[in-house]
Amino acid sequence: MPGHSQFSVDTAAREATALAELGIPAVLLFGIPAHKDAFGSENFDTEGIVPQAIRAIKQAVPELLVISDLCFCEYTDHGHCGVLNSAQRDDFVAALGDGYLLNDPTLDLLARSAVVHAEAGADIIAPSGMIDGMVAAIRGALDGAGLAHTAIMSYAAKYASGFYGPFRDAAESPPSFGDRSQYQMDPANAREALREVALDVAEGADMLMVKPALAYLDIIHQVKQRFDLPLAAYQVSGEYSMVKAAAAQGWIDERRVALESLLSIRRAGADMIITYWAKDVVKWMR
Repeated sequence: MPGHSQFSVDTAAREATALAELGIPAVLLFGIPAHKDAFGSENFDTEGIVPQAIRAIKQAVPELLVISDLCFCEYTDHGHCGVLNSAQRDDFVAALGDGYLLNDPTLDLLARSAVVHAEAGADIIAPSGMIDGMVAAIRGALDGAGLAHTAIMSYAAKYASGFYGPFRDAAESPPSFGDRSQYQMDPANAREALREVALDVAEGADMLMVKPALAYLDIIHQVKQRFDLPLAAYQVSGEYSMVKAAAAQGWIDERRVALESLLSIRRAGADMIITYWAKDVVKWMR
């Protein structure tokens, strides 16, 4: 991930201040805990790395929107996005075999984590695990905790993509076995994306997201045409890094290609773009 680093809490607050001064309206936080376990317990710890960072950023630059990516892959010792059956002590669950993600126990932990992050000051909770029912569970937990003003940006259509590789290494979150195709989407399937998005809308999502962006411009367009909610697209690490690598070889013009790819995402219908080029784009446009 050229040009990007892991941040400690204090340096994250300084970086957030610099971003706000550039006019960038929001940041999306991912946590890398010192301790990982089978349940990703630091994700719902009030003194976890992300709640600490949220508080520090909000104290340093309160006008900046803070979006908390809510998943478990960075927090679990197995690198998957929730609770595995091998972590349970139930004979019925054990009979399913090792390495199967349990949907409903994961929902319970997502709900707990959402409240912790919102109470720390997150403006938007962004569940990214593609766990069935995640928006309803989080909305119910937030409302029950008196946090009805906290918005939910759902990773409503997240594909099991090969473009995530650089981020998984940077965030120290690759799965220790298998892959995430059990709960992420088949890249060949477009109609499923619309079904998944419709479920999240019905459950109370305030904003939607398609991830990745460039290989799924058709999905971005279809979602925008079908649903009247703000739509984000995530230009992921592979999209960024392959341009960086080609530019380093002198094969392409980084600025021109980066802006062209961002324009295509906007043209497809995205209202918001999450991109690793944010700082560069502001400087280029000025």
